[in-house]
Amino acid sequence: MQKITILGATGSIGISTLDVVSRYRDLYELYALTANSSYRQLTELCIKYQPKYAVIQEAYVAPLNELLKANRCSTQVLAGDSALIEVSVDSQVDIVMAAIVGAAGLLPTFKAVEAGKKVLLANKESLVMAGALFMNAAAKARALLLPIDSEHNAMFQCMPLNHKSISASGIRRLLLTGSGGPFRQWSKTQIANASPQQACNHPNWSMGPKISVDSASLMNKGLELIEACWLFDIEPSKVDIVIHPQSVIHSMVEYIDGSVLAQMGNPDMRTPIAHALAWPERMESGVASLDILATARLDFEPPDLERFPMLSLAIAAAHSKGAVATILNAANEVAVDAFLAGSISFAQMYDVVAATLDSIENRELIDLESVQHVDYCARQYAINYVKGQQ
Repeated sequence: MQKITILGATGSIGISTLDVVSRYRDLYELYALTANSSYRQLTELCIKYQPKYAVIQEAYVAPLNELLKANRCSTQVLAGDSALIEVSVDSQVDIVMAAIVGAAGLLPTFKAVEAGKKVLLANKESLVMAGALFMNAAAKARALLLPIDSEHNAMFQCMPLNHKSISASGIRRLLLTGSGGPFRQWSKTQIANASPQQACNHPNWSMGPKISVDSASLMNKGLELIEACWLFDIEPSKVDIVIHPQSVIHSMVEYIDGSVLAQMGNPDMRTPIAHALAWPERMESGVASLDILATARLDFEPPDLERFPMLSLAIAAAHSKGAVATILNAANEVAVDAFLAGSISFAQMYDVVAATLDSIENRELIDLESVQHVDYCARQYAINYVKGQQ
């Protein structure tokens, strides 16, 4: 029986993880479920799955406790960021699903890695913000780090089981696929004036608002490029981004003998979640079989950097050293929040990120404190930039 903490249990990845885990009650026990502010949804999950602990921000502890008590649920409620770390590093915990979106997930995920846990990584920002520190900590603690993003999980599945390095495995390049988002066929003018509702209307995947907007701007592909470079210790020049609107091939790996291995399946996050949970074995995920005849065709095209300039910023950050990716991520989170709130247009998100990258000094990241300092400075600049645009 392995005990699991799910960081970000009320999000799409968290819900999918619970669906998979619930199929194997004899193998997995839920130790803790966490949420930021969605106390009603967290209550429902606690009643249904009966974890030992629930973690939420201090302001929502009282109403969560009241609802749990009213429903005779024995789950204990913990509060705040320190509790997130507690339920990530506790000696009883075997697996941590890191599914908190954004920079907020960095610290508990980092601490889980330092504690040598089996970490299922859905929080790409941990590697975007602190890639070298994160991977060094994982190696030092001998933590088992398994990718959950469908693209990185696909690459991992296409690599040898005993994969040690890109060169040792005979890998020439990685092909990182993406659907192209809801604006793939839109003109530059149409994209510039897109509404939050249109940006969140992804054609293939069901995701939260932040990731949906990143997908619409293709920033998500850029963040995934940075993540892939750290996960697989590969130069960004050896990772090609390919737009694949059907989202059937989740990514590919090309070998030096000319072979290209592709991982295929329906666009359902339960597949990579089940793969990581059971690795190196396999188990049922609840995902329907891929109907290859109904799929009929697979299309591929290069990304259009003119219509999607946010991707250009991320690609440049992938080729940069120091804190550039940390600055990029912080500014992007501010820009996405502002767009969703109606404070800036879709096109102005680029302006926010580009201005922040130009204004915040790049520096060496020597520890988590330096990462958090750069993140704070970049956020403050981006917030003030947004205010100036209103």
